[in-house]
Amino acid sequence: MEFDFSEEQEALKSSVREFARRELTPERIRKWDEHAEFEPEIFHALASNGLAGIALPPELGGQGADSVTTGVVIEELSKVDFNVANLLIIDNVLSAGILAEYGSQSLKSRIIPEVARGVRHMGIALTEPHAGSDAANIKTKAIRRGSGYVITGEKASISMVGLADYFVLFAKTSPERGAHGISAFLLPMDAGGVKTYSFNDMGYRPLRRGGIVLNDVEIPEENLIGKEGEGFGIVMRQFDYSKTLLSLACVGAAIGALEVASEYAKERVAFGRPILKFEGVQFRLVEHYTKLSAARLLCYNTLWLRDKGKPFTKEAAMCKWWGPRASVEAVHDSIITVGNAAYSRDYPLEKRLRDILGIEIGDGTADIQKIVVSRELYGRDFVPYR
Repeated sequence: MEFDFSEEQEALKSSVREFARRELTPERIRKWDEHAEFEPEIFHALASNGLAGIALPPELGGQGADSVTTGVVIEELSKVDFNVANLLIIDNVLSAGILAEYGSQSLKSRIIPEVARGVRHMGIALTEPHAGSDAANIKTKAIRRGSGYVITGEKASISMVGLADYFVLFAKTSPERGAHGISAFLLPMDAGGVKTYSFNDMGYRPLRRGGIVLNDVEIPEENLIGKEGEGFGIVMRQFDYSKTLLSLACVGAAIGALEVASEYAKERVAFGRPILKFEGVQFRLVEHYTKLSAARLLCYNTLWLRDKGKPFTKEAAMCKWWGPRASVEAVHDSIITVGNAAYSRDYPLEKRLRDILGIEIGDGTADIQKIVVSRELYGRDFVPYR
């Protein structure tokens, strides 16, 4: 069993680290957070450095990186800015990744190269006001009419509203079949009958969480992704990949926070010595480094399983329930270590906490992930509440 990255991955890691330090400046990150939007220049920078399409197929303009290599990119970006890392997860892995694997050739060839160039963005629209963890209970409907579909319903608590040009949207084509009646569609945001609204969130702000209201939105049959009734299975399989990367992004952001706190503790003097010499400070940081190192290895092991074509649903759920929680605790104690200065919005640590806290909720709560782990370990006969 190998625990080292390849020479190419190490070179990429160094390159992404330099990119992040150069392009993701504290001033830009603060501005994105305050205004709840990215500057268009960052999309061009990502594309120019081969990152905007890191996980997309080479024949469609992407880099074709495997899962572990994509994880390297996500981790390094998130150490500096969590939100840019998550932009790539949503754009590349979750939405464009679904389109690349299951969409028609005409849709793929028209849209995915634009995502890889950073000139178009995509999001995922599954959650509804009444259906989060119970994703199979969505009510949005897609009814066949003529040579296409008419979609009616509402999506809520989804990222990229006002930023994405397209959404991979999930609606029921056969409501009587439950999860097996859910289909996936490509929704252009300029289609007639589409309205949006935004939330004023505490964190994750440039990724623009909000909702989409669909009033008799007409889309052509070509925009069906996969076959009718395959949508739920498609998105659940893709979530296993994306939530592993989300967890790794949380870990990266928390490691970055610990690095800030450690450097501060080396310089801050109390009672005649740097506070890092006090066991109460030193041991607290060491404990979090240990937990985050274990969470990081779990994430990379999960990505390695995916690259090897092995089952990884259980491991992905483990990553998702534990990684964000361990990361929130680490950032919290980084703030405590720095003290009153870190309570200010002028200091970067509080933003890290606000950003990653949302991942304890989004894309499956810890409780839901534990149910998934239980199902994989013990079988469906012992799944709680069934």
